[in-house]
Amino acid sequence: MSIRLKLLLSYAAMLIIPLILILLITSLLLVSLRGNLTSVKGAYESTENMFDHDVVEHVAKGIWRSVQRDPELWLDRPYLDEMTTELQKNDAGLVIRQNNTLFYQSAIFDQAIDLASILPPYKSPGSITHDILRKSGNVDYEIMQFDSRNQTQQSTLFIVLKINPIVYFIHRYFMVMFFGLLVILIGTHVLLTTYMSKNIIKPLQALRGAAREIKEGRLDFSLGVARKDEIGQLSTAFEEMRFRLQESLEVQKQYEINRKELIASISHDLRTPLTAIRGYVDGIIEGVADTPEKSRKYMQTIAMKADELDHLINELFLYSKLDLNRLPFQFETVHLWPFFHDWTEELMFELEKKGILLRTEINIAPSICVTMDRDHFRRVLNNIIQNSERYMDKTAPIIQIAANEVDDSVVIELTDNGSGIEPKALQHIFERFYRVDESRNANTGGSGLGLAISKQIMEGHGGSIDARSQLFEGTTIILSIPIVQGSRSE
Repeated sequence: MSIRLKLLLSYAAMLIIPLILILLITSLLLVSLRGNLTSVKGAYESTENMFDHDVVEHVAKGIWRSVQRDPELWLDRPYLDEMTTELQKNDAGLVIRQNNTLFYQSAIFDQAIDLASILPPYKSPGSITHDILRKSGNVDYEIMQFDSRNQTQQSTLFIVLKINPIVYFIHRYFMVMFFGLLVILIGTHVLLTTYMSKNIIKPLQALRGAAREIKEGRLDFSLGVARKDEIGQLSTAFEEMRFRLQESLEVQKQYEINRKELIASISHDLRTPLTAIRGYVDGIIEGVADTPEKSRKYMQTIAMKADELDHLINELFLYSKLDLNRLPFQFETVHLWPFFHDWTEELMFELEKKGILLRTEINIAPSICVTMDRDHFRRVLNNIIQNSERYMDKTAPIIQIAANEVDDSVVIELTDNGSGIEPKALQHIFERFYRVDESRNANTGGSGLGLAISKQIMEGHGGSIDARSQLFEGTTIILSIPIVQGSRSE
């Protein structure tokens, strides 16, 4: 349920619930006072018949004083009719009882009403009793009783008022109803406010606390999300933001560690040829190379070390460009079979000089084309071959190259029978700056960027690079590059 709907329902409930409770209480009161709800309409049709207690009491006392002064008025029907007319203006009537017999009653009373049953008994001479409540059928009455006695009979004057139960109840219990209504309204608001606070304010406070934690740089917490409304969606987005921010900081920390490792590695690799160059230069300056042969040997060594420096710098520069996506690829459509034929012929000549046997198995149609940057793709292949040469430890070194069509790609496998790679290291060989051999000796040393550069180049070609290896038996690097659509049918 959305927050907007919750608010609408809560505000409606704050109005409707008190009204329903008031109507319910009123209905219960009507039923208890009148027996049913049939007279509700009549009770509100007019307010002219609402009794005025003070007026009725004033008339009643006037009648009592008159009959006390002139007892004959007890039997004077014209006088009694006149008083009845005065009382009827306030929905009241007059009843006179003598010796338990009703001598006179106002015409306002229905003959079907058994007045004798609701009139209280005689009390004592001269007694006056107010506010005696009686009920006959569905009608309520309030009775004022005036008792008198002479030598022969007991006489009682009754002033009987028809009571509107609603008006009477409100007249008597108005303050109780008013404060009860206040309690209901306040209770409803408190309950709804508590509910809305729990469902809206507290989650927002939790979000504010989480934002404060992030501001302070503390991201190792979790924001519990168990809602499906807008706040739940906001909490989910916030939690995802926190998680991604934490990941980015961890990646940044790893980058910083890698950067430091790179600086240390490059510094070591650069220092080694520089130290050699400085030593040979000092030898020439100090006259150690005192023959033309020694001078030539020293100069050749200096040139070789300078080439090593140039290679390291070029690797670092290339990797930086690839990492920043600032190296443009010169893509072209290339027939892969002729490309492999030319490259493997050159490679075979180079490997023969090093005593390495090259085997090839190119199972692709001459018409197969791929989109590639020739120079960069060659760099990938050469990086892999150089790694194979670097870690060769067999007396009969072999490198095998196989190319096959698999679905819509060409899969190239370059396999050697070198020292292999440990399983725990195999999953990291394409990471930046990772080196299987951390000793950086003259035979296996390197910048640690070759395979990372190869991975970026293959991804730039829309392909992939993977590896499998068996320790002490050899390693296979697997390249995959998409085939140009339609080239199979050429």
